[in-house]
Amino acid sequence: MLAPGRRPRQRSAALSHPPRRPWSLSKAAVNGALVLATAYTLLPLLWLVTAAAKNTGDLLGGRALSPATWHLGENLHALATTGDGIYFRWYLNSLLYAGLGALACALVCVCAGYAFHVHAFPGKEKLFGLVLLGVLVPTTTLALPMYLLASDLGVVNTFWAVFVPSLVNPFGVYLARVFCAGYVPGEVLEAARMDGAGELRTFWSIGLRMMTPGFVTVFLFQFTAIWNNFFLPLVMLSDNRLFPVSLGLFSWNAQTHAFPEYYPLVVSGSLLAVLPLVAAFVGLQRHWRAGLTAGSVK
Repeated sequence: MLAPGRRPRQRSAALSHPPRRPWSLSKAAVNGALVLATAYTLLPLLWLVTAAAKNTGDLLGGRALSPATWHLGENLHALATTGDGIYFRWYLNSLLYAGLGALACALVCVCAGYAFHVHAFPGKEKLFGLVLLGVLVPTTTLALPMYLLASDLGVVNTFWAVFVPSLVNPFGVYLARVFCAGYVPGEVLEAARMDGAGELRTFWSIGLRMMTPGFVTVFLFQFTAIWNNFFLPLVMLSDNRLFPVSLGLFSWNAQTHAFPEYYPLVVSGSLLAVLPLVAAFVGLQRHWRAGLTAGSVK
């Protein structure tokens, strides 16, 4: 048995020399991992920016990252003139599909999430469970059933064949209900009802305003999903004038073996296709910061 007098010295020695952290948690290791992750994320974007300014010879010769030659103006001119400017028609189609579809989908999801959280009706939780079940179904597995349904309705190869399916987003409904639970306090809604406001007026004037961060979040998620959507337009559309930009660039890329001059068009078109996503995230991020305390109650 150790003498009682030795315990304080051992305890003070343990306190003066705390255990060292594992090397994986050291500052250098964490910073190194962050640098690698940043490089992994930015290098493809850097390649896209530099490759968009190269001609066919530079791209096929492996000189995409070389700063020696720049042909961005020539590539953009070719992009605007090839096929009578069909690329910018694809661009406009994508803006219509993604912009209008995401806006309408976000409104539908916010209305449904608000109704699931605020109102009580028979079978509410079972219906919400059915919505969550829809989250588990991959969207690609629904493409063929939606094509058969669109074929029966006679809307295949039309704008509506791509636009209408984009209005449904089960995950957006779930996310809107979560936002409603955190941002819309029941006391505020009850006060509006006591002041004589109806349910629609309460939702439109109070609930929707408080759920602005959730609305923006669902909008951005759906805008990105529709903008990057490829399989559904591939199944539904055969008229190239209705193609979104993703399907249009794919059709050009499929012709590069026979027509190598399409390589610069595909790369420069891909660079332009990234810009709306960047603009949407940069322009709408302020709504997240502004809505952090939107649901607070004094």
